[in-house]
Amino acid sequence: QVQLVESGGGLVQPGGSLRLSCAASRSRYAITVMAWYRQAPGKQRELVAAIYSSGLTKYEAFAEGRFTISKDRAGETLYLQMNSLKPEDTAVYFCNARTAWGPNWGQGTQVTVSS
Repeated sequence: QVQLVESGGGLVQPGGSLRLSCAASRSRYAITVMAWYRQAPGKQRELVAAIYSSGLTKYEAFAEGRFTISKDRAGETLYLQMNSLKPEDTAVYFCNARTAWGPNWGQGTQVTVSS
């Protein structure tokens, strides 16, 4: 019941930065958690970072200190600021929003870190 539109993916050199955005449609049901996941070729989808309605954030170890998850005050747009990118960060990044009725997924945006 929540539609998510992602943008900001692309090609970046190692050590560079990229900012992903995810626009969420309006919903009658409150979004309790928003998160970024990623899936690299040959690997399972994994959590990158999450942000709760309270503003509390959670990061996986590989993202800690390099990535920052945030959302606007209206809760309509989710962001992922990625710094010090590494080739191993190359993956399709997915936006996720959870309501009481279940999860919603974006279409995914490709992030490629390469020289």
